Amino acid sequence: MEQLVKAGKDLIQAEKVAIILHGRGGNASGMKGLIEVLSFPDFAFLIPQAPGNTWYPYGFMAEESENEPYLSQSLEQIHSLVQGLKEDGKDLSNLYFIGFSQGACLALEYIARYPARYGGACAFTGGLIGKSVSAEKYPGDLKGTPVFIGASEKDFHVPMARIQASGSILSGMQADVKILGFPDGMHTIREEEIAAANDFIFKKTP
Repeated sequence: MEQLVKAGKDLIQAEKVAIILHGRGGNASGMKGLIEVLSFPDFAFLIPQAPGNTWYPYGFMAEESENEPYLSQSLEQIHSLVQGLKEDGKDLSNLYFIGFSQGACLALEYIARYPARYGGACAFTGGLIGKSVSAEKYPGDLKGTPVFIGASEKDFHVPMARIQASGSILSGMQADVKILGFPDGMHTIREEEIAAANDFIFKKTP
């Protein structure tokens, strides 16, 4: 299985780059369909593959130590991609993160731990990682980075209370946060979320 799937515009020619993170049990190739329904003119896409199709073994609200060393290794895998893009002359303000479920949690955790002015982050059902979360853990500045989080208000895996807490922390880091909750109980990506992400993130460029 490929460790990194590339799609869209050639990376050398592309000004904007999106890193897409799959959910637990998913794979990189399975996320290519998402590209077709988001507004991505002239984007290059990097879709890394989690070892064993899982970024970390336990739920995202488990004790952080229980998910180590896998969580740190997964964050480092993303960071290596980001560092490579910087070395290639890409500006972080043109770098976007998109994730679903476990990948959404990882995307939010990454930008919180490595804050900068990114192009944006789109989390389809995700929150910051750990048994509890607090602003003290994330002292950095996201400098107006737009962050969209969409999820069911009844999601079994990702409670809305954690999403709201995560949004509050990211707002405190000066991110521009938009949260949409839906009354159904589905663990999925909805058309309404895609429309909102298109409007809030991908048509709102620096």
